[in-house]
Amino acid sequence: MSQSLFSLAFGVGTQNRQGAWLEVFYALPLLNPSAELVAAITPVLGYEGGNQAIAFNNSQAAQLADALKAVDPAQAALLTRLAESSKPLVATLLAEDATLSSTPEAYLKLHLLSHRLVKPHGLSLAGIFPLLPNVAWTSQGAIDLAELAEAQLEARLKGELLEVFSVDKFPKMTDYVVPSGVRIADSARVRLGAYIGEGTTIMHEGFVNFNAGTEGPGMIEGRVSAGVFVGKGSDLGGGCSTMGTLSGGGNIVIKVGEGCLIGANAGIGIPLGDRNTVEAGLYITAGTKVQLLDEQNQLVKVVKARDLAGQTDLLFRRNSVSGAVECKTHKSAIELNEALHAHN
Repeated sequence: MSQSLFSLAFGVGTQNRQGAWLEVFYALPLLNPSAELVAAITPVLGYEGGNQAIAFNNSQAAQLADALKAVDPAQAALLTRLAESSKPLVATLLAEDATLSSTPEAYLKLHLLSHRLVKPHGLSLAGIFPLLPNVAWTSQGAIDLAELAEAQLEARLKGELLEVFSVDKFPKMTDYVVPSGVRIADSARVRLGAYIGEGTTIMHEGFVNFNAGTEGPGMIEGRVSAGVFVGKGSDLGGGCSTMGTLSGGGNIVIKVGEGCLIGANAGIGIPLGDRNTVEAGLYITAGTKVQLLDEQNQLVKVVKARDLAGQTDLLFRRNSVSGAVECKTHKSAIELNEALHAHN
């Protein structure tokens, strides 16, 4: 059997009374673990290949820790701690980046994103939604919705309050990982599976979905939806919306280049190149008709916004008199036409 794996992680999680996984916490997920490490753990887990989530007990955790002491001290130390756990343990091994088949696999891929091991849309997340149960995220952790009422009663009888923070498929990222060098004003607005780059500030109204994020540094005051990746030095104004789109069953990445400014209550449905500006309140979809202006504000031609996707140094604005969407650039009209021709 090949000793090559795409990813590997040892986790501790929560199950409902039927033994179904509600969530899994992976402290030290690995991308492309060494063949030596895989060979050391295979006999303990009985791993026979493929993508698997293998439950293991405290005794096996101790055996895994011993097997990895000379191979990976950090993983060995983690397994030593897991051997003391009163919660269920799971080892998730991914031979390849394929369609998801279990809740532990789904949580591993979300962890890979938030640990900055893979950038948004660098993983296959096909089939993720049915594998993420809708649970109550509470002051006592994840609780199956069918078991919530009883848990609330039990807490009250003990003179306690069981606080329910949300009912959702996705937990907040900071309950699982806090990336280095970031500021997050309201942690409930960043989901597990978000990629938050070094130097990113997320203000109170900022929101970052799973499989989306920021390269950093930059400031997020609006919404970064699934499929959007914001480049360095960009500022997304309050209330702005950068919406990823779905076409033909495949996700399209909406990438925002470096040094961009998307104004308050603005939004985009196309990728932006570096140093683009979108005027406050302006929403640009791929099919939006845009009037191209030269340096003298003279009309060059009318194109669809998708034809400008990924180009640099553009200013998108709405004419206050005619209501037309306009685009200006520092390039001459001839250079712009050449760029459009090359793009098409």
